[in-house]
Amino acid sequence: MTSEDVLNEFRAAHALREGHFVLSSGLHSPVFLQKNLVFMDGARCARLCQALAEKIVATVGPVDVAISPAVGGIIPGYETAKHLKVRSMYVEREDGAFKLRRGFHIAPGEKVVMVEDIVTTGLSSRECIAAIREAGGDVVAAACIVDRSGGRADVGVPLIALATLDVPAYPADSLPPELAALPVEDPGSRRLAK
Repeated sequence: MTSEDVLNEFRAAHALREGHFVLSSGLHSPVFLQKNLVFMDGARCARLCQALAEKIVATVGPVDVAISPAVGGIIPGYETAKHLKVRSMYVEREDGAFKLRRGFHIAPGEKVVMVEDIVTTGLSSRECIAAIREAGGDVVAAACIVDRSGGRADVGVPLIALATLDVPAYPADSLPPELAALPVEDPGSRRLAK
């Protein structure tokens, strides 16, 4: 599956949006990927995650477990794990830091792939990877459906992306005039202050 194939899945789901958006990272962008419109279609989600699983195996070989950050990574993490034929777990925040909870456990030496939905800055991926390592996992790679950093996000391990986009993202105090002129849309990525 090519990057264009992945984007066509987003387009078919009306999930590739243009305007002025605040991303979950807090950065502003003229492009928003409404991933939940993609993931709510089981067949579409399966196609993308099967392709991601195949790319993971082709890049790093077999893994033992897939772990994702909650909440956004749970669906693609589960579906990718299903195609990898491995266990699926997720980390969630406890006192502000990601942790494995709910009885999830990694055996010493297990090879872990961290699976995300979309990577922008790589911050949540790095936090997730740190939690996995703290729990004893050997993180051999990170994987995502879309890397919207153009390949610039550093997550500390090899990042396997099904699609790579070079989409600009700006701090609120550094918006280009054409983006600043547009009203901020609230697609649910980050709740806007009222």
